[in-house]
Formats: sequence, C-alpha cells, structure tokens
Amino acid sequence: MRRVARIGVMGAAAMAAGCAPKTDGSLPTPDHVVSYYTYEGGLEAEIVGNVAVLRVAQSPDLLRRGGPLWAKVGPYIFLFSEETQKLFEDFGGLAGVRVITEVRGNEVANALLAHEELNEILWARSLNIAGKARLEGTNRMTLLEDLVEWGESHTEFTYNQSFTKR
Repeated sequence: MRRVARIGVMGAAAMAAGCAPKTDGSLPTPDHVVSYYTYEGGLEAEIVGNVAVLRVAQSPDLLRRGGPLWAKVGPYIFLFSEETQKLFEDFGGLAGVRVITEVRGNEVANALLAHEELNEILWARSLNIAGKARLEGTNRMTLLEDLVEWGESHTEFTYNQSFTKR
C-alpha cells in the first residue's frame, strides 16, 4: 500500500511539473535494446511479452578469479545503468528489463528489474552504487558486495549454485 501511495504522489508531482511519464505503450525491438548498451563481450536481446531480456556472455576467467561475488554481480552492472534508465524512459510499454549472464551457454545469474521499482531518487542511488562498483570494484570488493545487496533488494533474481556456492 505504501508503494502505491508513493507512486501516486510522484506521478502527480511529475504531471504538475509538466513532465508526465511516457505511457504510450511502445516497446523496443531487440536491436533497439542492444543499441542502448556498450559491451565488448557477447550481448543479445529479445522481447518477451513486455520485458526486454538481455543475454550477456561473461568471461570464464573472470568468474574463476572473482568467484561467487563476480557471478552474482553480473546482471546488476547492466540493470543499474544509465542505459537501462533511458530504455525505461524511451519505451513506456516496457514493464521490465531482465539480464541473464552466461558462461559458455550456461546461465550464471538472472535478475529482473521492474519498470516501476525505482523512482528518481532510487535511480540516482542505483547509478551511484553501480558506478562506484564499475570504477573501483576490482580493487575494493566491498563495492561489488554493495551492488549485489542493492540488486537483491530491488530485483527478482536467481543464481546458478554451480557458480555461486563457496
């Protein structure tokens, strides 16, 4: 109930400010989705219903070196990004973005971020946490842990235990 009230107030504030949320119901094509993200590894997209699904290839070497933490953090690097935020802004019919990370065709992690999950303040916090993790996470593992914790509190997620058990 609390979430509904908060969204109602935020929606009214946005309309009063003259920046009504986009509700045209449009959906991106898979090519549109891919074009939003810059990634040197393999990246594929599909639209399943009204959810954009990204499949991201992860390096087996990265997972070997980084272990369970690197296996978990993969989807959140993509979900909590300016690219995902822009995708939601540009396509009013998009209900969510799901990121599935894979190694050699095996699913490592899977997380779904619902369109309505993050308001403007939470998006700012998400971008801050993810940005720090991307920039300094290799040297400060606690930043990756923070991103995983944030992701787990704002997404529906599953992890492949073959990659994430200690």
